Amino acid sequence: MSPHALLHPFATPAKPESDMINIVRAEGSTLYDDEGRSYIDGLASLWYCQIGHGRPEMADAVAAQMRDLACYNTFDPFTNPPAARAAEMIAERSPLTDGRVFLGCSGSEAVDTALKLARLYAQRTSGADRQVVITRTNGYHGTNFGGTSAQGIALNREGWGDLVPHFVEVPHDDIEAMATAFAQHSERVAAVITEPVQGAGGVFPPPEGYLAGVRRLCDQHGALLILDEVICGFGRTGEWFGAQTFDVMPDMMTFAKGVTSGYLPLSGVIVSRRVCENLEEPGFLLRTGYTYSGHPTVAAAAIKNMEILTDEGLVQRARHVGRKLVEGLEALAADGLIASHRGRGAVQAAVLDRPSMDVRNDMLRRGVIVRPINDVLAMCPPLVITDDEIGRMIDTMAESLRSVA
Repeated sequence: MSPHALLHPFATPAKPESDMINIVRAEGSTLYDDEGRSYIDGLASLWYCQIGHGRPEMADAVAAQMRDLACYNTFDPFTNPPAARAAEMIAERSPLTDGRVFLGCSGSEAVDTALKLARLYAQRTSGADRQVVITRTNGYHGTNFGGTSAQGIALNREGWGDLVPHFVEVPHDDIEAMATAFAQHSERVAAVITEPVQGAGGVFPPPEGYLAGVRRLCDQHGALLILDEVICGFGRTGEWFGAQTFDVMPDMMTFAKGVTSGYLPLSGVIVSRRVCENLEEPGFLLRTGYTYSGHPTVAAAAIKNMEILTDEGLVQRARHVGRKLVEGLEALAADGLIASHRGRGAVQAAVLDRPSMDVRNDMLRRGVIVRPINDVLAMCPPLVITDDEIGRMIDTMAESLRSVA
């Protein structure tokens, strides 16, 4: 029997489609499969559904925009009101309020664009030798060739042949190793790229003062600091962006996921005034972009999503969600069920003393979705999740930990 036509990402291609969980409906923080079973979405799909599932106002905003102008490109000389407004709203909520916003579709596109812009800026200001980008172990920066080359998850870099050159990886928690890399490569460093909280690599918040130290090193050596905010952005850490949570000013920020809560695919790069001023030189043409950059229907989804996040106070609510998760994880640690926990805001992880896949699978059978990453169970629920639902997540984790002892 031939495999199904759908080739799933990050999956075993030989796995039959019939073995997949077929999700057919969702509301708030709850998913439903085709057999009527319900699941608490403890990962907000893939770290992104901030406002919860099934919001009719999102569908209404998208439908209204499609009736007026469903799609059109924003290559020179064209623009459209939703794209322009979404960019303004994104910049206003970021620390780079006087910057500009380049739009794409996926976090991977955003990362590759930021890497290109960093090297472009370096070429225009310092010459052809400044191409090195310093990265951190455990970092995840998407799966395009630039992001694959930049990420610090070794298995994700294997099997693709030669990757993009001039990436230097350092241990994720060692500022001295970062300083050594700068010293070794001196004026060849174009940028550092890092997540504020490393997500897919295992939910690692930065050590105290680490990001400020990286900022100082970039300033000392004339390099740019790129914060990959694809997971942290749009409220996940208790501020609009991780840059604000950790009080560090980047030169560029990538975003995706939470900007539309996943209702439609949108991503981008917030570019600082420092970088923009160089690109705004009269006669310079920016030779990069995507067919769907500034897609009006997608931009309308972003506008409505940001309005909901603002009106319902969901950015601030992330702090409450985080506290409730931490309370539950502390109880599990006190009972000896987990080794420890870590995270920031509404992205948290239970650290086990063994691989986490079997525990995740048992939780899934009991109706709770979390993400297994090596020895951790990652949680990143919608910001509308109730305290009762958080309690059920923690209780289910306890049951599964005891069952899969």
